[in-house]
Amino acid sequence: MAHTYKRVFLIVMDSVGIGESPDAEKYNDKGADTFGHIAEHCNGLHMPNMAKLGLSNIREIKGIGKAEKPLAYYTKMQEASAGKDTMTGHWEIMGLNIDTPFNVFPDGFPEELISQLEEKTGRKIIGNKPASGTEILDELGKQHMETGDLIVYTSADSVLQIAAHEEIVPIDELYKICEIARELTLDDPYMIGRVIARPFLGEPGNFTRTSNRHDYALKPFGRTVMNELKDNDIDVIAIGKISDIYDGEGVTKSLRTKSNMDGMDKLVDTLNMDFTGLSFLNLVDFDALYGHRRDPQGYGQALEEYDARLEEVFDLLKEDDLLIITADHGNDPVHHGTDHTREYVPLLVYNKGMQEGKELSIRQTFADIGATVAENFGVAMPKHGKSFLKELN
Repeated sequence: MAHTYKRVFLIVMDSVGIGESPDAEKYNDKGADTFGHIAEHCNGLHMPNMAKLGLSNIREIKGIGKAEKPLAYYTKMQEASAGKDTMTGHWEIMGLNIDTPFNVFPDGFPEELISQLEEKTGRKIIGNKPASGTEILDELGKQHMETGDLIVYTSADSVLQIAAHEEIVPIDELYKICEIARELTLDDPYMIGRVIARPFLGEPGNFTRTSNRHDYALKPFGRTVMNELKDNDIDVIAIGKISDIYDGEGVTKSLRTKSNMDGMDKLVDTLNMDFTGLSFLNLVDFDALYGHRRDPQGYGQALEEYDARLEEVFDLLKEDDLLIITADHGNDPVHHGTDHTREYVPLLVYNKGMQEGKELSIRQTFADIGATVAENFGVAMPKHGKSFLKELN
């Protein structure tokens, strides 16, 4: 059947929220404003391409002019699911509603889980606390190398991370250990979003994490729009963390990335491909390198670098392509703590043939994107979400 748009390019700017949600207080996030606070801290942001699309028409952001005639349809979206993590946000984008938030472990993991892991892996565990991945290696890397004990740590997200030196614990063994940890933490009382293998190399004082990281995610709790696309022989190209986030469900091709700029390179690669379906990109650096590390300056610079790459994207878009830009939660770098923040996310929807962008109503769920993609390709609609396809002209 004919599709309104042959290809949909969906960019998730990981953690780029646009102001507190109405329920932010419930999450201890009153006053959070990722985009706004970064712009203030940097004394204005230079993002001419996002400006042209209509970013400051959603709400004014310092340094970013309001477009008289925005190119894109624009609004903001509120998260309907419980929680504010990457998986919840992404799963909701593809049509799910998550009622039970994933568990986080601000005081480390329960003794019972640690004992089970030690027993099943035959290795002792050290660490077991929230920590930055680089700092914990400085603190415990030497001890790990001397004893072979596994370094286990978490973060503000629902993750259990296991770090091991590749010359002490062979990579295949580390992966098996992570599979054991995944099995143990699938359900209540743990229900951890992701188990992550964090291999590293080097000597004490000079450790580096290798690219052999591997994520073991939970499977989505239901079928997503991506499953429907794949089952109907429609392409789903997952770029960056996307395949890991959905545990490979509904993915027809996966492209790994090393950074935001590498992600934009891979997006450009898919713009040059002939396919019918969805190209779905996550830009993780915003969140991992700047949001969690509370670095508004670095975050602002990364936003400007990303904006500069949109020029190339605009040039390569075809008449029957649709570009959707959004985020999955907030991570305000001037907010207390190091956690994500419960915020609205921006929504910009662009096609070359649009006469002039208009404001869409505020979306009550991220699943409106999934519903729009499903309607466009004529596949089963998700239970949640309301398509805005017919409002685009």
